[in-house]
Amino acid sequence: MLDMASAREAFEASDDFTVGLEEEFAILDPGTRSLVQRFEELSQAAQADEPLAASISGELIGSEIEIRSGRGEGFADALARQRDGRSRLFRLAADSGALLGSTGTHPWSPWQEQRIIDTEHYRRLEDELRYVAWRNNTFSLHVHVGVRGPDRAMDVCDRLRPLLPELLAISANSPFLDGCDSGLQSARTQIFTKSFPRCGVPDAYGSFAAYADYVDFLVRTRSIAEHTQIWWSVRPHHVFGTVEVRICDAQSRAEESDALAGLITACVAQAAIDHDEGVPHDPPPGRLIEENLWRAVRYGLGGRMIDLERGEDYPAAALPDRLMAWTAPARAALGIEPTLPDENGAQRQRRALDGGASLEEVYAAELDLTRDSYAEEVRT
Repeated sequence: MLDMASAREAFEASDDFTVGLEEEFAILDPGTRSLVQRFEELSQAAQADEPLAASISGELIGSEIEIRSGRGEGFADALARQRDGRSRLFRLAADSGALLGSTGTHPWSPWQEQRIIDTEHYRRLEDELRYVAWRNNTFSLHVHVGVRGPDRAMDVCDRLRPLLPELLAISANSPFLDGCDSGLQSARTQIFTKSFPRCGVPDAYGSFAAYADYVDFLVRTRSIAEHTQIWWSVRPHHVFGTVEVRICDAQSRAEESDALAGLITACVAQAAIDHDEGVPHDPPPGRLIEENLWRAVRYGLGGRMIDLERGEDYPAAALPDRLMAWTAPARAALGIEPTLPDENGAQRQRRALDGGASLEEVYAAELDLTRDSYAEEVRT
């Protein structure tokens, strides 16, 4: 049974702007660059490295591995922890003859060949979702930010709802799926966010009590058994007392992942600052946010987004500057200065494809970026 009183207590005891980072990597065969089922093997090998063993986790399929920073006192601390975990993971993979990838989807490995890992949580997930779980061979970046106060945390979630498509557009990094160009910038979002139940853009709850009523309804109707079955793209984490942002594709380069995580942290903190300062906020209806979500999925930074307050569209390429301007107070307070790239990973990959490279060559180049950017961390 889910204990919402304990969840409320977690937020009452939470510390503002602590940070936790989670990154999901594909496990690949170095020769074919296809997904390979080696999570259990790598997890067992990691037991010889105690810090790494405490940092890695399974995530649905046997060809995926997640690295977690744990609780950082701030963004810099969490990033230092994450970089250490990454270096240990990449060193382990190299020693084990495995390759790690970091795009939102694998370009060609069939979902039918993947295997759900054998844990109670994922056995339940497979039993309940079947094809929806089997099809979800995706990789993402999650950022947890501590927010003190249950009602305050819910208001932060409400304020972040319209920003979810904007963060997705910046992070889009999954144009290829099933051996072809999907025509989308984030195929991952289409096969995960648009398929899983209780996923995507949540309702605006207005208070923790309203959210607790919703969770009680799900439990009472036997819809969920644990709070992690609520897969909203922004959600309150019942145990950590954090606001968790889950909308973004995995990033091919460590620098891109770091910058995106910094921006997300600043967005959560700025939403909390706006709440504290009484900045007015009228939560837009989900149907309007969904228009921008589709634009982010389809066109990413290459299209146009809608300013929901003005009812006007504008070039999506302006999104990084717009979010940097809004988060300036939070970034100054927290010492976060992310350097966002001019194009997202999907644009980079499709530009290479349009230039005559094969899909296999494009993916190989992305894997080189991943290896080289994380290898720098390994060497240091």
